[in-house]
Amino acid sequence: MHLFELVIAMLLAIIALHFIARKLNLPPAVALLAGGTLLAFIPGLPQIHLDPALVLVIFLPPLLMDGAWFIAFAQLRKHILGVGSLAIGAVIFTTVAVAVVTHWLFPALPWAACAVLGAIVAPPDAVSARAVLQQVHLPKRPATLLEGESLLNDATGLVLFRFAVAAGVTGTFSAVDALQSFAVLALGGAAVGAAVAGAWVVLARHLKDEYLIIAASCLTAWAAYLAAEMLHVSGVIATVVAGLICGWYQHVVFSAAVRIRGTSFWTVLIFLMEAMVFMLIGSSLRGVLERVGGIGVVFEQMAIPILLILLALTVARFAWVFGSDLIILVVRRLGWTKSKPLGPKCATVISWAGMRGVVTLAVALSVPETFPGRDFMLVAAFAVILGTVVIQGMTLGKVIQWAGLEESHSDRPRMTMNQAEASMAQAQAVVVEKLAYDDDGKLIHPQLLERYSKRAVLSVEYAADKESFQPRLHAHFDLVLAAVAAGRAELIRLHRAGEIDDHVLHELERDLDLEELSAISAKA
Repeated sequence: MHLFELVIAMLLAIIALHFIARKLNLPPAVALLAGGTLLAFIPGLPQIHLDPALVLVIFLPPLLMDGAWFIAFAQLRKHILGVGSLAIGAVIFTTVAVAVVTHWLFPALPWAACAVLGAIVAPPDAVSARAVLQQVHLPKRPATLLEGESLLNDATGLVLFRFAVAAGVTGTFSAVDALQSFAVLALGGAAVGAAVAGAWVVLARHLKDEYLIIAASCLTAWAAYLAAEMLHVSGVIATVVAGLICGWYQHVVFSAAVRIRGTSFWTVLIFLMEAMVFMLIGSSLRGVLERVGGIGVVFEQMAIPILLILLALTVARFAWVFGSDLIILVVRRLGWTKSKPLGPKCATVISWAGMRGVVTLAVALSVPETFPGRDFMLVAAFAVILGTVVIQGMTLGKVIQWAGLEESHSDRPRMTMNQAEASMAQAQAVVVEKLAYDDDGKLIHPQLLERYSKRAVLSVEYAADKESFQPRLHAHFDLVLAAVAAGRAELIRLHRAGEIDDHVLHELERDLDLEELSAISAKA
């Protein structure tokens, strides 16, 4: 009962903290971390002990699925080398850099233990990246690089962590075995994800009930992750691949009702899960501090080493991003590649967007109890999460504003949204014109023919001269919204007066809701 009450209190706190963050113009992740930390130290509340394996299983699959489902697949494929450089190369480089600094700070700590800490803090977190990137605007290339990196780098970090722990326990390490294992985990995970997504496509085509389709779609994330883990391959890669395939096919297997209702449900679910992740991270601080002897011990013995480690992983990310960009520039001048360098400003934005989160904490908590330096790893992991989310999360918007990044010509779509809308309207008009007449050539749908023909003409004119038509368009949909509001008021009056029953109320209210949403979308 106490646990249930704590969950309810956490959900109420999430709503309040999001409201406060919006009023203060703060990243919600920062407010949630602070709120979770305060919640942990309230007297009388039970202390939260995180089971790292359970945390990863509950939160990681749906959050990875959400990122993969909605990522721009064409952009991801176009920039896959850059994503791979960040998701694999940057993680390995950062792990080595942190291990070297840690061994310099603590010479008595085995190299394997130093590598474990490096693997814990090296990969930026998908949840933290999403939470911050949703509040800012980036051109397609850097946005794709950061989103793609956050989806795939956990697999690299987890493999490095696994081999570093094994090396610390057994005293042996083989780079060849590590590379082979990574290949097997990645390829096996991709195969499992593709198989689960294929089953989902078949199931979604045959299930007739929209609620069953939505439920099956939500369970796909856990199905891919758990199936891969049972087969001892990468659950992260499996979930990402399943999300990419499902996101590609959902446009043709989902009906309009499934898409609207499913997206609404999924959006709220992801919102709550992302928020709870940051609340749980903050709530775990109390247990971490009690384990190492209190906050006084942390400040006296660990503060300076932790600051140096935080500096090391930040500098390592800058070094990797700028170094890779320099190599691209040199190779491009030699005529060996068509890839364009990011440029100093874009490289700065990507380097600064390295927030850590729940994966870092969960992996740190899974270090064996007797492993050398475990207490320091826990404190360092939490400090890295707090430092990157608060410092980088709160300043990333300013850095992006300073950079003034613009969409490159190669990433711009060939058609604008207005031009695509005009093309779609013309295709609709062709079909309506063909079916507006019966077999004898008699016009049987004159109003529909006039409506779609007029829309096709106006869409082309609007795409050619948006500035002239926009005021009229806004006035048109403002009138539609006013009419919807009047209809809604009359509908409620009829229901309150007992003239109609609840069934009629809900059916007509749904029609008004759809009309209102359509008008708002068209006006925007």
